Amino acid sequence: MKTLLIIDVQNDFMPSGSLPVPNGDEIVPVINKVQDKFDLVIGTQDWHPKDHISFASNHEEKSNFDVIEIHNQPQTLWPDHCVQGTEGAKFHPGLNTEKFEAIFRKGTDKTIDSYSAFYDNGHLKSTGLTGYLKDKEITQLYVCGLAADICVYFSIIDALQEGFSCYFIDDASKALDAKEFETLKKEMIAKGIQIVRSESL
Repeated sequence: MKTLLIIDVQNDFMPSGSLPVPNGDEIVPVINKVQDKFDLVIGTQDWHPKDHISFASNHEEKSNFDVIEIHNQPQTLWPDHCVQGTEGAKFHPGLNTEKFEAIFRKGTDKTIDSYSAFYDNGHLKSTGLTGYLKDKEITQLYVCGLAADICVYFSIIDALQEGFSCYFIDDASKALDAKEFETLKKEMIAKGIQIVRSESL
């Protein structure tokens, strides 16, 4: 089955959200257009408790985008975003979710962040997505969404390590830091990830 994994197309990552990805709303019609080209469509949501360790507001004398160390790894401190049950955590209202067969939520453990759709940042706990896909005998995975340089990037790297053939849909994704993402794209290509555009699907 041809499978599409849509990462975190949520209100808080839109231009009016608390952690805006530049032009993040522009990918919504592209994602809606390509969904019919896939047999299986899966969505993910950042789904944080309000006391999540990655929120700068939960650290005294720290500011948004400061970097600290958690579990022996660097951790960027973010503005509060995608808090469970809030409007910001909902999917963009224009996103077509009717074809979503499943939604995987991540970042639910307040003690560790989870960029990837497959694991938390310490690879301590699986979301169950690998097992779900392998149970359906999925071998190829097309990935898109927000933000391309963070949650999409870490998801597709984990997918590759889990044995899937991976495709990144470039025009159905936007990066928080577009310049940084150009470097990451070169890395993705070197690892064997194919970069495609929606019109070629």
